[in-house]
Amino acid sequence: MATTIDKAAGTAQPEAGGPSVRLMLLPLMIAMLLSQLDNMIVGTAMPTVVGDLGGMEHLSWVVTAYTLATAAATPIWGKLGDLHGRKGLFLISVVIFLVGSALSGMAQDMTQLIWFRVIQGLGAGGLMAGVMAIVGELVPPREQGRYQGMLAAVMALSMIGGPLVGGTITDHLGWRWTFYINLPIGAVVLALAVLVLRLPSRRSSARIDYPGAALLMAGITAVVLVATWGGTEYAWGSDVIVALCAAAVLCLGAFVFWQTRAAEPVLPLHIFRNRNFALMSVTGFVMGFVMFGAVLFLPLYQQAVQGVSATNSGLLLLPMMSAMIVLAMVAGRITSGTGRYKAFPVAGGALMLTGMLLLSTMDTSTSRTEAALYMAVLGAGLGCLLQVVMLVSQNSVDIRDIGVASAAVTLFRMLGSSFGVAVMGALFNRRVLEVMAERTPGRPALDHAQLDAASLARLQPAVQEAYRHATAAGTHSAFLVGSLAGALALLAGLLVREVALRRSVASGASRAELGRPGQD
Repeated sequence: MATTIDKAAGTAQPEAGGPSVRLMLLPLMIAMLLSQLDNMIVGTAMPTVVGDLGGMEHLSWVVTAYTLATAAATPIWGKLGDLHGRKGLFLISVVIFLVGSALSGMAQDMTQLIWFRVIQGLGAGGLMAGVMAIVGELVPPREQGRYQGMLAAVMALSMIGGPLVGGTITDHLGWRWTFYINLPIGAVVLALAVLVLRLPSRRSSARIDYPGAALLMAGITAVVLVATWGGTEYAWGSDVIVALCAAAVLCLGAFVFWQTRAAEPVLPLHIFRNRNFALMSVTGFVMGFVMFGAVLFLPLYQQAVQGVSATNSGLLLLPMMSAMIVLAMVAGRITSGTGRYKAFPVAGGALMLTGMLLLSTMDTSTSRTEAALYMAVLGAGLGCLLQVVMLVSQNSVDIRDIGVASAAVTLFRMLGSSFGVAVMGALFNRRVLEVMAERTPGRPALDHAQLDAASLARLQPAVQEAYRHATAAGTHSAFLVGSLAGALALLAGLLVREVALRRSVASGASRAELGRPGQD
């Protein structure tokens, strides 16, 4: 089944004899895998990169530059897609990502690598914004549940497979191939997108809101730097962090003011007047906060406390990821079959809260079976929310705003992940150092609260045992704050109003069918 342009509605409509929706979604899934996998793969290769290029003091910027560029570019790509059509911009974003990948693989020093990662991140922002918006344009909200399992599987595969793939490529082909591997995969994405993706083109005389875009990018940059540097590179009360917080408030305040006056705002504020959209933005932030914090600290707990290898600690996340995939598929099927979805934000928030509370109870005596059950509860909560958040968000706005709505929710999830890692990491590090000081008085403080397996093995037995208890205490603090975030997701779910899901992607649908977008 292909698509043609409905001139009245300006959207893609199905026609017989062309590619099926599943076939058209294939390049989107591969593109999503590319952008999700990148940081996971590259992170594994970083020690080797530093050994080859030097520049240890710039190591964090290799990841930060990519994250900053992706976050800052995502809402801009979303707005451009709404104005000028999505297929062409999607293809451009893939090309930019591949150019950045090729240049990163050829980098001769750390400075070059950082700048090339910026290029790669700019393309990744377009990939994420484009995939979500195109899915929203191809598939009406009532039918999206049929494809939620595919999206959930891609995310789970990237989180589990990324470190394994990165380690294998680095060991056998060299770190440069962690970037070069994107080129053949990206070529497949481009070929499939050109051949099977059928979307309408748009020509708009409206110009992008450049002042708004600049203010938004500056504000997002300051926010991500605060989350990345706070408590690690700089103390939370340092002049640098205080200045960045002030810059974030000023830039984002000026952005909000400007959006009320811009002729074609880059992020229309009226979409946030829709209660469901605002609640799903909050839920997306919490999802990123909890998910990426758990993915970071669960393997750390398993390695330091339960004594598993780095490889096995990644595989031991399978209970969480499997539950997430299964519940995402179940939620999708039920939503498509009944058109009802409110139960899933509520259940997702409740399970997320319960899972984080259970994980916060883990100590040095917790068995792997118990930990697996706790992770499965958390994964079930994430699965209930994973695609429902995007589905409800897209159903809450008019088709002309699907791009910016999809990009906004994606951005909130990215910001949530940055803050989750930062806040949970700060609590973890502080608690580990406190417990180590209590259990090993008179010994010098650890160089860093997070020790890898090799460093841990070199410690004296008494210090190793102290570190096991310290890590358990640190993860308790981290997961306890994650449970507070879960409570916020539960509250947001309870406040969601169940509005009928659109059965069509046409913007000419009735206001009742659209759920009165832009209204409470």
